[in-house]
Order: sequence, then C-alpha cells, then structure tokens
Amino acid sequence: MLVELQIRNVAIIEELHLRFEAGLNVLTGETGAGKSIIIDAVSLLMGGRANSDLIRTGADEAVVEAILDVSEFSPIHEELVEAGFDGGPELFVKRIVSRSGKNRIFINGSLARVQQLQQVMGDLISIYGQHEHQNLQRTDSHLDLLDRFAGLVSERDAYQRLYQSMNEVSAELARLEEAEKNRQNRLDLLSYQRRELAEADIHISEDQELEAERLLLQNAEKLAKGAQEGYETLYGGDRAVVAELDRLAARLEGLLKADPSFQPHVETLRNALFSLEDVANQLRDYASGLSLDEARLNLVEERLRQLADLKRKYAPSLEGILNLVEDMDREIEELTNLEVQGEALRKKLADNRSKLLDAGQALSSKRVSGATELKQKVEKELADLAMPKASFEIRFSALPQPGLRGLEKAEFFLSANPGEEPKPLVAIASGGELSRIMLALKRAAPERDAALAMIFDEVDAGIGGAAGTAVGEKLFHVARGGQVLCITHLPQVAAFADTHFLIAKKEDGGRTFVEAGRLDGEARIGEMARMLGGSRVTQSTLESARELLRHSKPVAS
Repeated sequence: MLVELQIRNVAIIEELHLRFEAGLNVLTGETGAGKSIIIDAVSLLMGGRANSDLIRTGADEAVVEAILDVSEFSPIHEELVEAGFDGGPELFVKRIVSRSGKNRIFINGSLARVQQLQQVMGDLISIYGQHEHQNLQRTDSHLDLLDRFAGLVSERDAYQRLYQSMNEVSAELARLEEAEKNRQNRLDLLSYQRRELAEADIHISEDQELEAERLLLQNAEKLAKGAQEGYETLYGGDRAVVAELDRLAARLEGLLKADPSFQPHVETLRNALFSLEDVANQLRDYASGLSLDEARLNLVEERLRQLADLKRKYAPSLEGILNLVEDMDREIEELTNLEVQGEALRKKLADNRSKLLDAGQALSSKRVSGATELKQKVEKELADLAMPKASFEIRFSALPQPGLRGLEKAEFFLSANPGEEPKPLVAIASGGELSRIMLALKRAAPERDAALAMIFDEVDAGIGGAAGTAVGEKLFHVARGGQVLCITHLPQVAAFADTHFLIAKKEDGGRTFVEAGRLDGEARIGEMARMLGGSRVTQSTLESARELLRHSKPVAS
C-alpha cells in the first residue's frame, strides 16, 4: 500500500505531504486546486515522462518521494534483490527532475534507471483515469482485456509464437520462390563463370611463380654473359684465377722440405682451388644452358595477362578466386536443389499453419466462454451502478487470415436502456457510462489487478445522483481488498471514504500554494456541504451532508 507521498516544487505545489491509509482514500477540492498534479507526481514515480515544465517557477528541481508497505507483496522482494536493490517490508522511491537535465531516480537509496522504476512500480500501483476511457474506446484493447479476464494470456503467447514461426517459414519460402524465378539465369551465369575458371586451371601462387620466371627470361642475355665472364675469369682465360692459384700452390709445396709449416697454407689453397673449379663449372653450365626464349616469354606474359583479367573480374587474388570457386559450387548445388527445398518448406508451412489454426480455434473457443462470463459479471456490476437494464456483450468478427492475436477481433457493445440495439462502445459519447463500464470491468475481475494501490482519477466524471452513490459503494468494496485512492467531485462518492483529504489552493505574497489536510468530524461535514451546495454553505447543506454520511455508513459496513 502507498503509505506516504512527499511532493516538492511540482507545478503549483511547493511542498505537500500526504499519509494514506488502507481502504478508500478520497481527495476532494475545488477545480484547479491541484488534485490532478498529485496524480502527475505519482505518474513520475511510476516511470512516467519527466518534463522540466513540471518544475515550479523559481525552483531548480522537482522532487517526488514515496514510501510503500510491500510486506504482503512477496514477489517484489525477490525482484528488488535480483535488480541489485535492498529488499524489506518498506519500499522507498524518489525521483528528481532537474532543469539542467540531470534527473535522478532512487530505489531504496540506490540509483536506478527509468526502466527499473517502471518495472518495480508497475506491479504496485495502477492509475485509472480519463486515459482509461480512451483505452475503452480503442477496439484493439478489447481483445486484450478479455484475454486477461479469461486467463488466456499464456495461451495467446503460445499462439503468437506459432504465428511468428509460421511467418518466418513463409518469409523463407517467399525468398526461395523469388530465387526460383531467377534460378535459371543465375545458374547459367554461375555455370559460365565456373567453366571459365575451370578452364583457366588456376593454382595458388601461380602468378608469383610466373612473375619470377618472366624476370629471369627478360634478363637471360645479361645473366648468360655474366656467368660466362665469371667462368673465363676463374678458369677459362689466359690468366685464369684457378691457374694462378695452382701455380702458387705448387711453389709452396716445393718449400715444404725447407719448412713444413707451409703445409696448412698449401691445403687451404688446394681446397680453394677445388671450390673455385666447382663454381667455374657451374657458371659454365649455367651460361651454356641459358638462352633468350622469346616463345616462352610470350607464353608467360600471356598467362600473366589472363590471370590479371581473372583477378579484375572475380577477386583481387588467386586465393580469393579459388575461394569463390567453392562458393560457386555451393550455390550451384543449392540452386539445383531449390525445388526439393521448396517442397520441404511448403510442407513445413502447411504443418505450421495447421498447428496455428488448432491453437487459434482452441483460443477462440475459450474466448467465447470467457466473453459469456464477462458479460454476466459486467451486467451485474452495471445493475449495481444504476444501469439495471444495461446489456453488455462482446462480439467477435473472424479475420480473413490468422492474425498475431488470434483468428478474430473482439469489440464491446452496450445498450444502456431496454429496447435499444447494443452499439459499439466506441460510439458511446457519455463519459458517465464509460466511467461506470470501466469500474464494472475492474470489479468484474478484481483478481486480475494485483496492484497494491489503485488510483481512480475522476472516475465519476459525467455522473451523479444514484449512479454516483453506486460508484462510491463500488469503490468502497474494491478498497476492501487493498487500497484505493480516488479524486472525486461527487459528495455521493466522498461519503464512502475511509480517509478524506481536502486539497486546497491559496495565494501568499503573489505566489500560489497547495495545501492538503485530512478531514474528520465537522471539517469533513463542511467539505461535503460545499460539494453539495457549492461555495455557499448553509445549515441546510450541512444537514444534507450529515445525512449523506449517515446514509453511507450502513451500506458500507
């Protein structure tokens, strides 16, 4: 339950502190006194949009704080702990709206995000106001309300999963059928490209090998000449290096008898001679085996040009082209098997559609049963709300194709008076009738609203007299299961309050302020008299107020 509400610098409210009780809490006051601002403040605590226009003139920030007793709402404790907040029997929430844009949210003293605030508070407080009338006048909300009443939300979720699965298969089949239209053209192109690449007989690094060979062929004459010159210098010329070294080695060998220490030098020279002779022979063979082969050079140049064309056409490298060949083979196989894939998808789609229709028909059947039960309960509630002859019904219309929410649409119809044909709820202009229907729907399935606190913002708009008394009594009974806050202008509703607050506006020093006070005894009678007779309170209106309060007691007890 909502225990305390503290509001600072919100619109015309400078500072307001309200302490609520269990049961029916009624807030009354003159039009424009600031009652709706209190609802706006609570909306902020529920994660509503924070607008700097809400901040009181002259203030830098607006602050709204609340304490809720959650001791009897066990799911919230686990939810808070999982989200990283402290749990406990009380929940403290605070929201600060700053002109600088540095808005802050606190849950049990820890900083929180708007989404976390919405998740936590959405389970604890429900606000029913004029926007609820708008929801009732949107036909797409009627099926949602019926499903919640009939306990079909989980079954509809299962249906929707089947629907989405069917749509995914349908989309995949549509892509396949589109591909089938262009299949032959694509196959012809791929086959041509694959054949061209197969005939090219590419192997990896071939271009690098050919470029090295081209460089060799282009320089064959220069290389042969250099090798021949090397051979002549080492071995074949008149003053060849090998001959000179051989003579030197022979002279040193002649000195060994005189000095054996020359032996290592002789061996080194002989070894060098062997190596140089080997180099000379290799240079001779290289020179004799190398010649300018114009035909081979032309072949290499032509192959390199072919590879360059293929790289420009398909991929920047031969490795990329070979990878592309694998992709082509895979796509050719897929396109070749499109017909088989299409048949498999069509079968899967038919199976999915059959399952969807079965689930949809089961859901439809339960909706019809739920609609009958809801009709009976709403009509009973409307009878208690001074609409004894009202006829409420839910009409279904089949969709041409299964939709996201089922096989049909649902729409609420109402006949307020006997003999009148029921009309769509969206065509009903009376705010009073809509208010009573909304309250009847809430009363018809109280277990569907698990909120700790329910706030009704002028739910009695457009009604009065006996209907107002019936609304008050209904609110009183709704509040027996928890806590209800109600902003009202009807004394017939206020008479049923367990706790009555007066919201008043005053001026001081050229500024407007809002005050709130709890009414008891003669103060409450005075406010009830004002509500009955307007600004002029007379002995007669005071007595009428007392009578109204006395009359409400037996009914409410």
